[in-house]
Amino acid sequence: MSSQDDPQITLADPQKLLASIRQWANELGFDQVGVSDVNLGEHEAYLQKWLDAGYHGSMDYMARHGNKRSRPAELVPDTCRVLSLRMDYLTDTRAEEILASSEKAYISRYTLGRDYHKLMRKRLSQLARRIEQEAGGGRFRAFVDSAPVLERAIAEQAGLGWIAKNTMLINSAAGSWFFLGEIYTDLPLPTTSAQHSKHCGSCTACLDICPTNAFVGPFELDARRCISYLTIEHHGSIDPALRPLMGNRVFGCDDCQLVCPWNKFAQATDEVDFRPRHDLEDSELADLFLWDEDTFLARTEGSAIRRIGFERWLRNLAVGLGNGPASAQAITALEKRRNFPSQMVREHVDWALQQLRG
Repeated sequence: MSSQDDPQITLADPQKLLASIRQWANELGFDQVGVSDVNLGEHEAYLQKWLDAGYHGSMDYMARHGNKRSRPAELVPDTCRVLSLRMDYLTDTRAEEILASSEKAYISRYTLGRDYHKLMRKRLSQLARRIEQEAGGGRFRAFVDSAPVLERAIAEQAGLGWIAKNTMLINSAAGSWFFLGEIYTDLPLPTTSAQHSKHCGSCTACLDICPTNAFVGPFELDARRCISYLTIEHHGSIDPALRPLMGNRVFGCDDCQLVCPWNKFAQATDEVDFRPRHDLEDSELADLFLWDEDTFLARTEGSAIRRIGFERWLRNLAVGLGNGPASAQAITALEKRRNFPSQMVREHVDWALQQLRG
């Protein structure tokens, strides 16, 4: 039975309930809330075109689950509304400085602190329980990048921003340095105004800055060339033609956000759990490369970095070292891994040493 059939749930004053939801969400650390319906037809067509072009690379999960990704009610039966929530995460503002230091390891700013998946999912669940108590029922299911959900499409439809030329969601008051989470519900909440207009104008800064030319055009990303894909999602050897273009980016890439004019409005978060840990915001490539696996596991505990595992961590760092200066420290670190058990790591180490030795 859905909430629409539940006599206890009258939603006599739905706007008042929505105002309360916004207050409760703010108390839990969320910076914005919007409500979308479940009609994502336009985005469904875009997703299929993107998949047909093969731009998802080895991310086979993007093609699984049929239409559940773009049809919320097929993923969670009886869903008629989706709450979309934004949580800002920017803490460290020295990104350009680290990128310019070729001996440093650049790690995407979103992953310097605690893994956002766990933090946000817990708070979304708390919010869902509060709504259920106040509304007298309803069914809820929270997601944080953990299921087939078109989160940016939902956020755009809920009025949290627009999907920009770099395929990120941009908010005119907050830029793009934020996480998204969703709550699927069968409560007939009032929807918020969708973001129908895009405010990128003639700007192409994000497309022009991409180190690997991963953008086929505005609003169209070939993930197979994206550094975030190569360093996080891709499991095998990195294309030798792309390695020199990656610079010192060893986990993700923020270039298209760093040049976006709208990010002048981004505000630093007060969320303690998003603060950098273990000096990962400012570490030497060679020092990280010499971590043993136990150190890697200890220093990345509770972090999204751990998901790539030790082998890919070393693969990425080897590429970064190969793109840096031919210092004695870098060459010594690479030499120590020449006999590493993983063939993939050895391959990237040999490549890096060749780069440094000309």
